[in-house]
Amino acid sequence: MLLILTIVFIISWFFLTNRRYRYLYILYKTLPRDLTALIRFGRLKLQLKNWVDDGITIPKVFRTHVSKHPNRVAFHFEDTSWTFQELEDFSNRVANYFIKEGYEKGDSVALLLENRIEYIGLWLGLAKAGVITALINTNLVSLPLHHCITVSHCKAVIYGSDFADAIDGIRDKLQDVKKYEFLTKEDVKAKESDVDLKKELQAQSASCPVERVNASIAKDKLIYIFTSGTTGMPKAAIIPHSRYMYGCLSLYCMSNLNDSDIFYNPLPLYHSAGGIVGVGQCLLFGLTVLIRRKFSASNFWNDCYKHKCTATNYIGETCRYILAAHKKDDPVPKHKVTKMVGNGLRAEIWEEFQKTFNVKQIFEFYGSTEGNANLINIDNTIGAVGFVPPLAPHSVCHVDLIRCDDETKEPLRTKDGLCIRCEPGQPGLMIGRIDPKKSINQFAGYVDRKETNKKILENVFSHGDSYFNTGDVLVKDELGYYYFVDRTGDTYRWKGENVSTTEVEKVVSEAVGLKDCVAYGVEVPKHEGKAGMLAIVDADHKLDKDALVQQLKTHLPSYAIPLFLRITRSVPMTGTFKIKKNELRKEGFSEVTGDEVYFLDMKSGKYVPVAQICDKIREGTLKL
Repeated sequence: MLLILTIVFIISWFFLTNRRYRYLYILYKTLPRDLTALIRFGRLKLQLKNWVDDGITIPKVFRTHVSKHPNRVAFHFEDTSWTFQELEDFSNRVANYFIKEGYEKGDSVALLLENRIEYIGLWLGLAKAGVITALINTNLVSLPLHHCITVSHCKAVIYGSDFADAIDGIRDKLQDVKKYEFLTKEDVKAKESDVDLKKELQAQSASCPVERVNASIAKDKLIYIFTSGTTGMPKAAIIPHSRYMYGCLSLYCMSNLNDSDIFYNPLPLYHSAGGIVGVGQCLLFGLTVLIRRKFSASNFWNDCYKHKCTATNYIGETCRYILAAHKKDDPVPKHKVTKMVGNGLRAEIWEEFQKTFNVKQIFEFYGSTEGNANLINIDNTIGAVGFVPPLAPHSVCHVDLIRCDDETKEPLRTKDGLCIRCEPGQPGLMIGRIDPKKSINQFAGYVDRKETNKKILENVFSHGDSYFNTGDVLVKDELGYYYFVDRTGDTYRWKGENVSTTEVEKVVSEAVGLKDCVAYGVEVPKHEGKAGMLAIVDADHKLDKDALVQQLKTHLPSYAIPLFLRITRSVPMTGTFKIKKNELRKEGFSEVTGDEVYFLDMKSGKYVPVAQICDKIREGTLKL
């Protein structure tokens, strides 16, 4: 008996000291999750390695699905459906035409077109010719639009009829850029100075340009996707074939999709969420995908039901819109969707959304278009953007959190110059290890090499290593779950888009002639992201608010126009004359004293005193 008690005492002492009992608890709670993730991630890595080692590209994979089921529907769009063979033929015509036009491998062409099946066929065809397509945000006008076309060194631009005015607005600055108009309306004729691309494609051969297709490998550049990053004008993020594959594989494997799924993709095709994650399920895995011209909350479930969709993607704002469009007394919409994959779903509405619409699994993920720090939540843990096994060695984990300054968000370092890992509960910068030899850990960066270098942290955990700095602050718990906290740098997210405050400030300064202006994002109750707010120093009350609105509309995309305007005598400064944006953010739009604050009324197109509608904004009854 004494021996048994002694053994029990020794075992208890072993596990109850130094928090060893917590290790057992953590292992018990996370082992099933981690084993599931390990199997799925292993499948992902193996497939990606095989594709990269064999020099496989997106067009090559797509052709295998065309051979397997040429008559299967590849994409549904409105009242139109294209089979795999039809998309293959169209993209071949695109490739053959641009090869005849003299475009070489590595050239780039801008694409400014609404969501439609031809959008995918155009960039897929250009890829077959070895040409890189710059996917332009359709909201852009004026300077940002011109910047995106020129920064990606485009020799030509393909634009839809709906964007003729936007192109005309910068036509004089695009003298050396050839222009192809893709007619999207029957009663419209192409401009005489531009090429009628739709007409030209009809005369081309539908045979595959095999020699050009075979000349490309997985590491070659496929497309450019624009991201605001943390500062300045939009940046052209380089997406090689391997990066596109990784993005699609991550969703397909980690959410356990299969080729019998029908995928609904209602997101913009110029974004990675829609153009890679959504479209790629068809191109790489043979799924039928439904796309839409524009997202519609009221038609979301009707679309899913009509086309028998089993999975769909989202961004946080779309989920809130869908929930808001559903009245409490309405019955549960009929649909077959069991999986939703996306990012930005607020924890406050997560459970309500799942229960209201009877969606079995939500796969919330974290990542950026260009970055290599990616996570995914595979077990419906509310609010989590993903996880890392907490007991796994640091050497096998490619993402981590490091301590940073509360104000500047710059990494904190030890005396030997190395960064400090965050403990559970400590917010920190999310970083991803860079390893050029591994596709999963690569960071291709931007077309502008200087911007690429700004995102790389060196000598992080050992001298000589390098990590991608996401610019985002996250926090993890002891079970390894990660939760998004905030974005650093001069940027904020609104309406699913990244907004660069420096871009807004530049437009305001040049348009109005006021140097003392500050743009930033403020939280708005019951809304994802942060709404734009502009603080302008105007002690003499000379600002013409109506003229300001017109300039903002002319030079900025709609999502970047500040909803709130603050007229002030001065802005808070540090001792080194840096603007204290954090103070302005904390004060928001309703806690301001002594200054005039206005709200941009969408109906009148004017800034009106915020005091008149402040309650409606707080209650979420006013449409923003």
